[in-house]
Amino acid sequence: MAVIAETPRPAPGLAGAFGKFARRNPTIVLGGALLLATALVAIFAPWIAGNDPRFMAPTNRLQPPSAQFWFGTDNLGRDIFARTVYGARISLIVGLTVAVVSVAIGLAIGLAAGYYRKLDGVVMRVMDGMMAIPAILLAIALVSLNRASVWIVIVAITIPEVPRVVRLVRSVVLTTREQPFIEAAIGGGSRDWKIILRHLLPSTVAPLVVQATYITASAILIEAALSFLGAGVPPEIPTWGNMIATSRLFLARAPWTIFFPGACLALVILAVNLVGDGLRDRLDPRLARRM
Repeated sequence: MAVIAETPRPAPGLAGAFGKFARRNPTIVLGGALLLATALVAIFAPWIAGNDPRFMAPTNRLQPPSAQFWFGTDNLGRDIFARTVYGARISLIVGLTVAVVSVAIGLAIGLAAGYYRKLDGVVMRVMDGMMAIPAILLAIALVSLNRASVWIVIVAITIPEVPRVVRLVRSVVLTTREQPFIEAAIGGGSRDWKIILRHLLPSTVAPLVVQATYITASAILIEAALSFLGAGVPPEIPTWGNMIATSRLFLARAPWTIFFPGACLALVILAVNLVGDGLRDRLDPRLARRM
């Protein structure tokens, strides 16, 4: 009896692998695409904007969207499209910087507080006090003492975010530290830094990645709120918050002045939250098993 050999199926290519990933993780793909488009716009802003975002032409003030001014002009005759494009830079810089700095500082403090029992009580009481400081009030206090700048805004937003990262890392470390393999490593005489780097640190990566996305979205929104209140980035720098603050007086007469920066702000925050939700579903074993 003749045996018919089965023809091996060809390995899926890059397009097939991406299509499979997209079907399983539509929120990550959609949010990532929006974030990638925003990043490209921010990087190539000088070539995309066309006009100088600070150039004022009073004769063209409050012009509706047209072929010359795609998003119209504001009360000083500045091109809203150019200002919206350049505003993406500030939002991404603030969001990503706050996320990276707060995660780095919170990770180091959280690992130490969770592993060394003697430090836990003191560190967590300090973190509780820091969490009680609202970012907006802290930014107003810092701006009153220093000149308003992007870095002042980043510092003001980062300080209240660090305790949240510390509490997350500490909870993961406290749970992992009670596992038998950690006790075996301690009993075997392994050094503390080896246990922390080899066993405890990898267990914090997944929750920190998800937390970083939410910190990014929160930082972007707080920066816009601070700029709206006049306690954020200087008014001459084009940001979505500054544009919304300037345009609120002309909402009834020129709604396009506030619509476009507000829509971009909402889309970016939505994109970051979609990525965060998708990563949470992907990295959480319980949710992944249900899916």
